[in-house]
Amino acid sequence: MTLGGISVPHNRHLVGHSDADVLLHAIIDALLGAAAVGDIGEWFPDNDERNRGRCSAEMLQEVWSAVRQRGYSIVNLDCTLFAQQPKLTPHKLKIREQMARLLEIDIGQIGLKAKTGEHVGPVGREEAIAAQCIVLLQQADQIG
Repeated sequence: MTLGGISVPHNRHLVGHSDADVLLHAIIDALLGAAAVGDIGEWFPDNDERNRGRCSAEMLQEVWSAVRQRGYSIVNLDCTLFAQQPKLTPHKLKIREQMARLLEIDIGQIGLKAKTGEHVGPVGREEAIAAQCIVLLQQADQIG
């Protein structure tokens, strides 16, 4: 499965209209929300065939370019992945490195936590993987 732009070995995969990278989708929504320019469904509707199987990393780069053009930079990014399986701790550094590369920021600006569902609910029963992300943006004219 693809999480945070990297391949994570697992015997299951995520289902979605694009490549279903739930972490990158959460980052996209956080960026769009913080810049007040819509949401992922408005930018990449699932009824548009151009988005079928689309790489979430490309979607993230398109959104980040648009947000940057509005004068924003990322102060920090705080993400949480919720998955009973696969265990994500061994992959967190590689995911953070990929996210830093995609966003052209320092890895120190990216926090990533992994949580299980403690065998409760859709995450705990391994029916779903979820992600949350909070981003702090700063406008160039507010620096200094």
